[in-house]
Amino acid sequence: MRQSMGRVGSCYDNAAAESWFAVLKAEIGTTVWETRQAARADVLRYIEIEYNRSRLRRHPEYGYVTPLETRTLLRQDLTPAA
Repeated sequence: MRQSMGRVGSCYDNAAAESWFAVLKAEIGTTVWETRQAARADVLRYIEIEYNRSRLRRHPEYGYVTPLETRTLLRQDLTPAA
């Protein structure tokens, strides 16, 4: 993992990326993996299983749902009427 960098003195340049990496570091810790493939697999597992499928977030229209459920609901809303 590499730390993202923005302009000196501007904390808003990479706010979304910094927030994401803070969550990732808090959840998987500062593990030292034996191989790059092991690190990628662990991060992918976290994103696909923990973050997208089990983490609840507040959606203004749907309430507390996971990101995966939000995408499913949005797809249903965009389905054209026959």
